[in-house]
Amino acid sequence: MFKHLIAATLVFTATIAAAEDRWLSIPETPAMPEAATSGTVSVNGIEMYHATYGDASETPILLIHGGLAHADIWAEQVKDLMTDFKVIVADTRGHGRSSNDGSAYSYDLLASDYLALLDQIGVDKVHLVGWSDGANIGYAISQSHPDRLASHFAHAGNITLDGIDPSVENNAVFGTYVGMMASDYAQMSPVPDGFDDFLAGVVEMWSTSKPGGAEALKSVTVPTLVVQSEFDEAILMDHSKMIAGIMPAAELRVLEDVSHFASFQAPGEYTNAIRQFIAQ
Repeated sequence: MFKHLIAATLVFTATIAAAEDRWLSIPETPAMPEAATSGTVSVNGIEMYHATYGDASETPILLIHGGLAHADIWAEQVKDLMTDFKVIVADTRGHGRSSNDGSAYSYDLLASDYLALLDQIGVDKVHLVGWSDGANIGYAISQSHPDRLASHFAHAGNITLDGIDPSVENNAVFGTYVGMMASDYAQMSPVPDGFDDFLAGVVEMWSTSKPGGAEALKSVTVPTLVVQSEFDEAILMDHSKMIAGIMPAAELRVLEDVSHFASFQAPGEYTNAIRQFIAQ
């Protein structure tokens, strides 16, 4: 699974300019607003980049990006949410500005990194918004430390390998995303020439590691919104329906006219969905 991405998408592929449907392209995100705090902290043998925005006293929102990405892809959501919430973003281990110590990627390890980060910055509980790998990290935290989550907005996650649409390996939009992230990696990473090895490591995680499984989630009581995009290139609709059906405190929401990259394609609608869920 995903092996074609390593060989075929390391060079930036142009967004499909002629596409009329918004789910067939990935707009670039704007610059992040000015952070209240930012920097790196030492967690689990790595230096993990993080930033905070806003100073509201309500339970903070932690935004966890998808595989290959970085915290700055959340710019549109941060600009909106920071007006009413403290918002926390970070670069996952080996992603963006964060280092890796040579450890193999797994969702349990990445979850432990985020929990350690919250400990370092003195945050006990968050509303977790996870996209793709971020949702999978959220599922892992929901199982191991449910007390740390006020809620989980889980967009485009999967708990078994058969939740992945096999056609994603050759999907042009997904290939465009990988190319965009390769370009960002070269500008942000402490090892800017290391994208090939980084991609191989993440692909290995995608192909082998999943956060628990159906049985593990049946006892998770964290309020969870399982979010599926109508035209998701990577995650099957029936898989998201299954997750929402087995979790006792979960419901399903389908985002219309968007793909796996909904936060890029319809940022306002995406942020409104987050707000509506948290307000319940």
